[in-house]
Amino acid sequence: MIQLRKAHERGDGSFDWLESYHTFSFANYYDPKYIYFSHLRVINEDFIAADNGFGMHPHKDMEILTYVLNGRVAHKDSMGNQTEVHAGEFQIMSAGSGIYHSEINPSHDETLHLYQIWIIPNQKNIQPHYAQGKFEDKKGATLILSPDAEENSFKIYQDMKLWRYQYSNNHSENITLDKNRNYWLQVVRGNLTVNDLSLSGSDALGIRQESALELTAHNDVEFLLFDLQ
Repeated sequence: MIQLRKAHERGDGSFDWLESYHTFSFANYYDPKYIYFSHLRVINEDFIAADNGFGMHPHKDMEILTYVLNGRVAHKDSMGNQTEVHAGEFQIMSAGSGIYHSEINPSHDETLHLYQIWIIPNQKNIQPHYAQGKFEDKKGATLILSPDAEENSFKIYQDMKLWRYQYSNNHSENITLDKNRNYWLQVVRGNLTVNDLSLSGSDALGIRQESALELTAHNDVEFLLFDLQ
């Protein structure tokens, strides 16, 4: 079963300095059909105006992944981290027993574009953890998150993996799936066809009880594939 989630159907949480689109129920946006998907709780696509952002605020018992697409994030947290996360980099925080952090666009003239993704952990009250880094751009699949930090991926406290796929124009591929697992495909860039469904940037698919994906890239594409319980 494949569930199509078009970008224009997402919740709009925009205000003032923030343009924000919510795949799942978040803040003032509520849709009973889209509260979560397996352990995937939040996928927010945010455009943050220059010299603005989220001040210090708390999190607890949540795995928080940020993927910066354009611009940079000035990050500060209660674990003592104070750094910048640049375009193309991923940042993972295991909030565990509790953290505070801020996310600011330090640029005076550039909009910050990012995905923020929350995953419900399978352990509570763990020691908070932070990591960031940029993975090599390469055709095909790159492992970003895994429970055992395989292939230099970031560790996550959940039975799931996150893969980033990058393909060139006209490339066709079959991706084998486990019918007993759930998958969420989130398009980052480009246009592609997946099992005869046409997808563009920011579109998504919820996938259950499927054994394969047949895809064709219609230009240079990038998407995230969450492998979930």
